[in-house]
Amino acid sequence: MPRIKYDFLIVGAGLTGCVFAEQAASSGKKVLVIDKRGHTGGNTYCQKREGINVHLYGAHIFHTHNVGIWNYIGRFAEFNNYINTPVANYKGKIYNLPFNMNTFSRMWDISTPAEAKEIIAAQARAENIGTPKNFEEKALSLVGRDIYEALIKGYTEKQWGKSAKELPEFLITRVPLRFTYDNNYFNDRYQGIPIGGYNVTTEKMLAGAEVKLNTDFFGDRERLSGIADKIIYTGAIDEYYGYRFGELEYRSLRFEHEVKDMLNYQGVAVMNFTDAETPYTRIIEHKHFEKTETQKTVITREYPHIWTRGDEPFYPVNDAKNTALYQKYRDLASSDPKISFAGRLGDYKYYDMDDAVEKALELAERLM
Repeated sequence: MPRIKYDFLIVGAGLTGCVFAEQAASSGKKVLVIDKRGHTGGNTYCQKREGINVHLYGAHIFHTHNVGIWNYIGRFAEFNNYINTPVANYKGKIYNLPFNMNTFSRMWDISTPAEAKEIIAAQARAENIGTPKNFEEKALSLVGRDIYEALIKGYTEKQWGKSAKELPEFLITRVPLRFTYDNNYFNDRYQGIPIGGYNVTTEKMLAGAEVKLNTDFFGDRERLSGIADKIIYTGAIDEYYGYRFGELEYRSLRFEHEVKDMLNYQGVAVMNFTDAETPYTRIIEHKHFEKTETQKTVITREYPHIWTRGDEPFYPVNDAKNTALYQKYRDLASSDPKISFAGRLGDYKYYDMDDAVEKALELAERLM
């Protein structure tokens, strides 16, 4: 058997793994972090292109209402004052997100909250839904037919690769609905992006740990499993167990990066394309995150697609079938005291970044 060399082996150098590594190393533990990719930071990783910090795996805006989490993450980088104000492009017509009075005014040529509420309520009543049984019915009951058809249906069905009638109703709860002229997408008090990109943050977190990149856990599983007292596994829980009960379902993304020889391509960091015909869900223009002054710009188109083995799993599909399957894997994991699963793949749950930090801190406190 391999000789024990580490207190913790952390599989995955994403945000969850970085936070746990920082806490463990700060407590005097010997830590090894491995990742199959050639960089740390997981999906928060930024790559410098044309002087711009490009979010290679999609837009990441840190936001939280928890001052403790905000103060913790602020120990590792200075954050700017970026406020997320995305827009929706429906067949060339631009609407503000989240749904607010600017959206309603553009949609119906009105100006007051009372008018907007009256239209939405009338459209919702006309659907005669009763108790919503799926995503489409829940959305129609909340925002009415006009907004649903223009700004929700096409985007959602592209994102999940399913009819809105097949999707669980809780997914719509992530979409804010306001009757004020407020384009700030997040309700959280604290938000921003690390000046210099997320790499600054995660590299500082890993300063006290040993890190090995381009290292696939499954390529040397027996040896790696034996060199640490405890394993923190942030990969997919079903993969760890060899898909014993079957595959959990995910949605994946493909990113198409392009340099544009212009100062400003779309005037906003995030533009969602909500019609069904446009094959991508959004375009990110990265220079707006840090107000980078360059002569060129870099955009990224995001294309959702079905996950298959070998793809990066981005979004768990938390319907009843997959939730029951995940519970089988959790029950199996409970019999092995050496391993702890963490992060969005280990927990099979979508986490915002502040959630990931909070869960990693809680796990570290529990284990140390």
